Amino acid sequence: MGFNTKAYLQSKTDAAPLAVFRILFGIMMLFSIIRFWANGWIEKLYITPKFHFSYYGFEWVKPLGDYTYLLFVICGLAALFIALGLKYRIAIIVFFLSFTYIELMDKTTYLNHYYFISLLSFLMIFLPANAYFSVDNLLRKTSYKAIPKWCVDSVKLFLGIVYFYAGLAKINSDWLFRAMPLKIWLPSKYDLPFIGENLMQQEWFHYAMSWCGMLYDLAIPFLLLYKRTRWFAFALVVFFHVFTRVLFPIGMFPFIMIVSTLIFFEADFHHKIINTIKGVLKLKTTVDLKPVLEVKKEKVLVPFLTVFFVIQLLFPFRYILYPGELFWTEEGYRFSWRVMLMEKMGHTTFTIRNAKTGASFVVRNRDFLSSFQEKQMSFQPDFILEYAHYLGDHFTSQGHKNVQVFVESYVALNGRLSKPFIDNTVDLYKEKESFCHKAWILPFTNEIKGL
Repeated sequence: MGFNTKAYLQSKTDAAPLAVFRILFGIMMLFSIIRFWANGWIEKLYITPKFHFSYYGFEWVKPLGDYTYLLFVICGLAALFIALGLKYRIAIIVFFLSFTYIELMDKTTYLNHYYFISLLSFLMIFLPANAYFSVDNLLRKTSYKAIPKWCVDSVKLFLGIVYFYAGLAKINSDWLFRAMPLKIWLPSKYDLPFIGENLMQQEWFHYAMSWCGMLYDLAIPFLLLYKRTRWFAFALVVFFHVFTRVLFPIGMFPFIMIVSTLIFFEADFHHKIINTIKGVLKLKTTVDLKPVLEVKKEKVLVPFLTVFFVIQLLFPFRYILYPGELFWTEEGYRFSWRVMLMEKMGHTTFTIRNAKTGASFVVRNRDFLSSFQEKQMSFQPDFILEYAHYLGDHFTSQGHKNVQVFVESYVALNGRLSKPFIDNTVDLYKEKESFCHKAWILPFTNEIKGL
């Protein structure tokens, strides 16, 4: 018996899971913004640096000086309004725009979980997450018991894609058969109580972590979907994310993923959460509870979201269009749920040369970049190209003539010896950024097999 699309689109589900998801998402985002501010990262990452690395096509997105703080205030307030379900549609749009702007201000800060939040908040713009247990309900004196089933399933599908694709990315020879980069990272955790000086130093444990991480990511969406394995799956989610949070400085991401997976649980579970919140806050609400919320423009919205998910399914495979080793060139690497797969270190120096006279000098990177920016630039080709153009423009504006920019770069990948990375005979000041392959990246001399 085939899948009945019409019947599925007409099916309804309890609104409570999406309401709880909205509340927890808003709280997590608000806490993340406060944490970012409290740690002084706004000034360190966006105010202090002289130069900021841009995403191709988004060069116009720049930090706003001291007004960058205002941007974070707006983002934080939007997160609070989302949690409350107050003016939800406006709040989620403002959050998506402000958070994504923050993400785009400097490519140096790229993390998969920032991309995850941007896409998730974009998806939530089209979902009636304020249909139940929201301040909007109080203002309208109307609440809805049920919503279309696809609204909740779309969040589940998105979470499933993130997990499953992270698992697919781990099916490569470095991760599974060399235990890289965990073999580099885990022994450095020698200061962890009980396990740091023994378990973290064992090679068999590095391999076990690599294989378990791959199997976990591939299996967890399916284990969460089925009621019989759901609690077991959630226990795995909590253990996995808490353990990785102890091992690695990955911020709020583990906790965001833990609370997000609650949407897979039955409606009764979410009603208990809502009743607990009501009890703690001593809330007594009197609103008209209607049976079903009918989503406006559903006939347009569903095809639009279908296209959104098709893009999410295909976009991570764009690396196939490029020659060379993905981990080396990183062409098609970002925005594809490839999480913590590489330990890459580089040393990159820039020489400014007069094309006519041959006179040259070497640039001190620390005169223009923070230490964090320099580290990220040293092994990522698009960073190297953008910085080369910045240097070319800078020294041209300083009065230097016939400026050329040459690069000497060596990069080590996943424990291999450092190798030449960039063709040092190519004037990068003449090279333009595009979606095309960067022919001036020297070929990778080893082979990494996998998806």
